[in-house]
Amino acid sequence: MLILLLFVLGLVFLILEIFVPGGILGAIGVILLVAGIFVAADTFQQGVIWSLIFLVVLGVILGLSFRFPWTRRLWQRLSLKESQSNQRGYVAPKPDYANYVGREGVALSLLRPAGVADFDGARMDVVTEGGFINNGTKVYIIAVEGTRIIVRELGLADSGEEAAASDQQAEPAELDKSDAFDKRYEKY
Repeated sequence: MLILLLFVLGLVFLILEIFVPGGILGAIGVILLVAGIFVAADTFQQGVIWSLIFLVVLGVILGLSFRFPWTRRLWQRLSLKESQSNQRGYVAPKPDYANYVGREGVALSLLRPAGVADFDGARMDVVTEGGFINNGTKVYIIAVEGTRIIVRELGLADSGEEAAASDQQAEPAELDKSDAFDKRYEKY
């Protein structure tokens, strides 16, 4: 009875995964099916062999389901058909923000802590170190982390070029880029 219950629950969870995607229900379903195989097996070794056979067969069936026209239509109904295009207003982030470190600009919106700033005519989404900065305040870029641009309010005594120059001097040559960023950003 336990074996049948494990198999039925495993199949139910796999079917639920189709309607509630996320991977957790499917993983639970596979675990329940494998547990059912282990309970039905006479020895541990036999359970491992049958589980491996089950997983290989499941993978082959899933792979073949993308090939056959009648199952391909099911996958097409479950998949997203819309694409993001420049004509519809979607713009990919620019990966070359690293060369902006040290540049000065003006906050175009209230940065609390995220907002928009202008750097030499280029509008960019920026974040502060955690504090609020009023719009119209001069800021400079202290670090870039992927597409995340971190700014600080430009004070009377410091400027973006001086901060960038001191950051480069403080950076040891033997560190890779991620370690250099962590060491440079710790002092802020």
